[in-house]
Amino acid sequence: MRRDELEHLSKAELIELVLRLQRPEKTSRTSSKPPSTDRKERREHAKPGGAKPGHAGHSRSLSDDVSERVAHRPEVCPCCRMALAPDLPAEEAGVWECIELPAVRPQVVHHHRLAVRCPGCGARAVAPVPVSGTPFGPRLHAVATYLKTFQALSYERLQAALADLFGLRLSQGGLMNLLRRAQGRFQAGREAAVAALRRAEVVASDETGVRIEGCSGYHWVFRCKDAVVHQAAPTRAASVVHAMMDGHRPAVWLSDRYSAQQGHGLAQQTCLAHLARDVAYALEASDDPVPFRLKLWLSSAFDLADAAAGLAASTLAAKRRALERRLDAILAAPSGCELTRALQAKLRRARDQLLTFADWPGQVGATNNACERDLRPAVIQRKVTNGYRAMWAAQGEANVRTVVDTARLAPNTSVFGTILTTVTA
Repeated sequence: MRRDELEHLSKAELIELVLRLQRPEKTSRTSSKPPSTDRKERREHAKPGGAKPGHAGHSRSLSDDVSERVAHRPEVCPCCRMALAPDLPAEEAGVWECIELPAVRPQVVHHHRLAVRCPGCGARAVAPVPVSGTPFGPRLHAVATYLKTFQALSYERLQAALADLFGLRLSQGGLMNLLRRAQGRFQAGREAAVAALRRAEVVASDETGVRIEGCSGYHWVFRCKDAVVHQAAPTRAASVVHAMMDGHRPAVWLSDRYSAQQGHGLAQQTCLAHLARDVAYALEASDDPVPFRLKLWLSSAFDLADAAAGLAASTLAAKRRALERRLDAILAAPSGCELTRALQAKLRRARDQLLTFADWPGQVGATNNACERDLRPAVIQRKVTNGYRAMWAAQGEANVRTVVDTARLAPNTSVFGTILTTVTA
């Protein structure tokens, strides 16, 4: 503001302006800002690294899959220096494990087509082509897809990795065609995941920004108990949800308070983790008692969500009524703090979306953290490679993530194993 504008402000307005300027900066703990934007503590105030006092030590366990076993016998007695015969009875005193990676070189096979002259009619017969299409095998497709999608390598770094590790020299155009072929094999798995999503009773969703073709785009994720579906889109509008769900309205929709995420289910569960960050900021920025009461209320709500599946229906209902009474008292409390009043207004608007999880014990969570974890690799990919050159690449990677993340809902599932199985099928 200019000086003349400040001179026309009243005393109350000047006090309010000064109080706003004195508010603490928002961090990853008090907002949706990423941890990378937080100011780092000075070295003398930072927590020391390493194991903390009283921490129990751990050692790496021996491998079960052993390629070779080598026995080592002592040749000389360490006491009297007498030579020890190799046929003396021995017992195992310990195992020392050595692990090494063998040199990996591509297996190149040249298929020679031979031609012969028919002795009967004299015609020239040529052997058919034994392989068709790309010269690259399924495992190479799977390795390139894994490194590009799940290790966030750019085309240039992927070129270097294949050359340095395997001695393979591929152009960026060749890599692009290879990845596009591999991504096409995930279409059937994606369609199965989308079909499961459109039958689900409980669906969670979230989205994050990403660069596609040099413009702002979005990476969406939709999650239910049987499937995880990723979707690349040029917009953040509700039309993406409508196209994905194709008219299906689940019983519960779990998301943040973003307007495009509202109204897609018969009931809505608001992510309480987002509200907890807002409460943490209000707690830091003011001395008002209401944010502290809200913090305690959210802690009780999280405890109820964790224990809901093991509670009797009557106990769960009683605990929910107690939480609702406490919330009513908090929202009705007078406050002179602008941040507190804004927070109370936000909670009033979401009043009927805060405890929906109590109606679905064990099926609906109080937070949308699972979707945020599903989106984290896409955020890392955006930071490392600055986005996608084409929409087909963005959607192709979304299809790969859909199949892999859906498979990972089952225990003991390997990312690379899922990719290799899909590409080879």
